[in-house]
Amino acid sequence: MSFVRRHNLRRLHLPPRIAEFRSRFARARHFRGHGVHSPFVYGLVRRVFMAHRLLTEEHPLYDALRAAGVSERRARELQNLMTHCGYRSFAIDEDTAELRILTPRLHPATCTALVRRAAAAGATVVLLDPYADTERRRLCGSMVATHRSTSVDNRGYLLLFNDRRLPKQHFRI
Repeated sequence: MSFVRRHNLRRLHLPPRIAEFRSRFARARHFRGHGVHSPFVYGLVRRVFMAHRLLTEEHPLYDALRAAGVSERRARELQNLMTHCGYRSFAIDEDTAELRILTPRLHPATCTALVRRAAAAGATVVLLDPYADTERRRLCGSMVATHRSTSVDNRGYLLLFNDRRLPKQHFRI
């Protein structure tokens, strides 16, 4: 009787470009929302991630993010998220609003404290650049593991929803 040795691609130490290709290939099934079995997340994919223009005429979050150096595409997506979910207020690197955006310049301990306070308040958190470096990647991974509601990772930012009606699910899109 012979045994076939199977290799787990996640355990192989691949060059960064090949590892990125593997990540994109694994997420290909979620393209255009296909394979997402949550109506809430499907709506996010269709109305937020795939929108090529702003959903409203007023866009204060978009302007604030562009002034902070966030790319046009990410700023547009987050403004559309704010519109789609009906958030009335936002804050960047603070804990005073319904939608809280945390930039990579914050210390990891500060990020963790802000995420905990957001969970207690029922606010949504956006962690920008979850793959900026190894430390940021580990921080975001630990937050997803301990998060009690729906989280969505679309490579550019990590969304942590703290709505008690949403189940504990994690989507990598």
